[in-house]
Amino acid sequence: MLRIAVPNKGSLAETAAEMLAEAGYTGRRDPKDLHVIDPANDVEFFYLRPKDIATYVGSGALHVGITGRDLLRDARMPGAHEVEALGFGASTFRFAGPPGRFASLSDLDGTRVATAYPGLVDAYLDEHGVAVDLVPLDGAVESAIQLGVADAIADVVSTGTTLRQAGLEIFGPVLLESEAVVVSAPDEAPGFDTLLRRLRGVMVARRYVLVDYDLPARLVDAAAKIAPGIESPTVSPLRDPEWVAVRVQVPRSAVNRIMDDLYALGARAILVTAIHNARL
Repeated sequence: MLRIAVPNKGSLAETAAEMLAEAGYTGRRDPKDLHVIDPANDVEFFYLRPKDIATYVGSGALHVGITGRDLLRDARMPGAHEVEALGFGASTFRFAGPPGRFASLSDLDGTRVATAYPGLVDAYLDEHGVAVDLVPLDGAVESAIQLGVADAIADVVSTGTTLRQAGLEIFGPVLLESEAVVVSAPDEAPGFDTLLRRLRGVMVARRYVLVDYDLPARLVDAAAKIAPGIESPTVSPLRDPEWVAVRVQVPRSAVNRIMDDLYALGARAILVTAIHNARL
């Protein structure tokens, strides 16, 4: 039975649970449940703190898990490795400090840096030859400088508004671009390939839609340049031999532009259909 670790709370939990449900797995009905067995799919789900998932998977106690790339790097568990990015939970890690105090990474040498991700930050600074005194904190670190426990911080940045409100400015390079990922133990267990294939199908369904349209047959090559599809559009004859019906898979984010371009070319009866799941 495949043993899967799932975030029990936090920003990753809801979307991870939704993806697993769309992939055909039975999750928990009560948010207090920490262990759920799905006998139909021969899997067990363990609902854990996102910060602990890489440790459980890396130790071999569980076969696979969903967590953040940042949490995986922070855990520094050699036995856990990233297998697949899942396209949600994006975050960026940056350094910040008092305005004008720091200009580059080397300026941190010999200072105190507060962070909730000491493993991640320590590994990054070691790689770049910068020695600091790390101040591990659990949670928000924006007040660490004002309260005198650190000279700079390393934290998640989205718009930078929170840091500016704390009187801080971002400096230096990006430490890490993070998102939700599938992590696996060194030995992949039976059922892992099925899980991965299903999750990939969900991601395809979220990123693409199907477009159907009618088109003069002489314009098929031009239309294929606008919407080439994954391999190639499907072209079917209509009763009128001068027209064909076309079906093609296109990125959801570009569908309106593609529809406009196809209409301008001469396509008519353009319809868009959502994809609920897929296998490519």
